[in-house]
Amino acid sequence: MKTLDFWFDPISPFAYLAFERLPEALAGTSHVVRYRPVLFVAMLKHWGNVGPAEIEPKRAWTFRHVHWWAAHHGIAMQTPAVHPFNPLPLLRLLWAAGPNRRSCELVLRHVWRGQGADPGDPARLAELSAALAPAEDPSSDVVKTRLRDETDAAIAAGVFGVPSFGCDGRVFWGLDALPMLRAQIEGGDGWLQGPGWDQAGSGQPGIKRG
Repeated sequence: MKTLDFWFDPISPFAYLAFERLPEALAGTSHVVRYRPVLFVAMLKHWGNVGPAEIEPKRAWTFRHVHWWAAHHGIAMQTPAVHPFNPLPLLRLLWAAGPNRRSCELVLRHVWRGQGADPGDPARLAELSAALAPAEDPSSDVVKTRLRDETDAAIAAGVFGVPSFGCDGRVFWGLDALPMLRAQIEGGDGWLQGPGWDQAGSGQPGIKRG
């Protein structure tokens, strides 16, 4: 049985879609998933990148793409009233409650099946917290440190975006990497078993920005 890490931030529509698709995409494989909420903006800062919503044409394309994708696969989805939003309360709530399949589903659907409401609305957050019944105080230093440490550990593992999946020491990024992840779980196809993984990732950039 393979152990998978699923790094995600509820701010990402692709993370939501990957979460919804994961059971079907990996059906029949022997695996267990460790759900690991992380702060996407900290990754962007570390790697010197900006989020897709910060580039207007990319923001528009992203939402057209994810809504087409959701419709194509029959997944309910509504863009929240505010995006990007501050995901920290949701991330801390997840770590306070324990990030398992049920708690992650409640949080992700709070954002992406919330009938277009604001994910940070206090009344909605209170309802979500009641449903999750966290064992710890989400605002405690212990929970804040846990989120920070998990994000730092993900960065150290080479995670640069969400959703990302870890399997056998390799990181697979993005919704469209699910077939590749499945191949890895099943023991690797010819390319994954051969030198392709290392060779394809070893190219040297010819230009670097200062």
